[in-house]
Amino acid sequence: MIHLRSVELLRPGGQAEGGTYPFSVPAVAALATTPLTFTSPVTFLAGENGAGKSAILEGLACAVGAIAVAGDDLQHDASLAPARQLAHHLRLVWRSRSRRGYFLRAEDFFGFARRVTQLRSSLEEDLAAFNAAPGPESLGRRMARGAYQREIGELRRTDAVMNEISHGESFLALFQRRFVPRGLYLLDEPETPLSPMRQFAMLSLLQEMTTTGESQFIIASHSPILMAYPGATIYHLGGGAPEPIAWANLEHVRLTRDFLNDPQLFLRHLLAE
Repeated sequence: MIHLRSVELLRPGGQAEGGTYPFSVPAVAALATTPLTFTSPVTFLAGENGAGKSAILEGLACAVGAIAVAGDDLQHDASLAPARQLAHHLRLVWRSRSRRGYFLRAEDFFGFARRVTQLRSSLEEDLAAFNAAPGPESLGRRMARGAYQREIGELRRTDAVMNEISHGESFLALFQRRFVPRGLYLLDEPETPLSPMRQFAMLSLLQEMTTTGESQFIIASHSPILMAYPGATIYHLGGGAPEPIAWANLEHVRLTRDFLNDPQLFLRHLLAE
């Protein structure tokens, strides 16, 4: 299901602001004249690093007020200050406004397990101090203890899952566990912790979540496997406005195909340079 129909840039009022990052990125600046439209439940943003994929996705996440699954709150994450500035100048056109879904960056995921462990340990220390504090065993005290125990129990279960399986498995488990139907999901390079086999598993999850789950995904990716998702719209971000592109015409696909067709020839040319 398509919840978000398009996003466009309303030109910043100040000239200085318009010339600073992320407004200086060509793909971002082009949204002022060429809105980015979403016509499929799954949309990919493709292009080299620095082309503007993450800038657009992060600005969009701040504009919709998305929940950051594995990172800091979007309104307090220092690394997203430019994205919050961009969000003030984005105009979103909805088909049906969804407040469900989340924003997930692969880079945030790698620190997620560590933060879960730290938070669990901190809450366990707080609970021990709470239990040691003098005072009558009142109803309020029992309720407070129960709240601590429930939160610690949930963190212990998450911690156990994250530590007992691989990064790829835990990423998919997190991705699936936090899924809510009829949501808008913004994913930045989700292939990073995934092996090729796990990427195929993610394709299956995307199929389930967009059909029975009636959700929409906008994904920044370098992965030829993920971008092969049937019916997906792919935008190439280069030196100007994002342009629709066929999967077979993606540079990522052409390079991968050329390498697999004759790896020795490919490497001879590459290493001879």
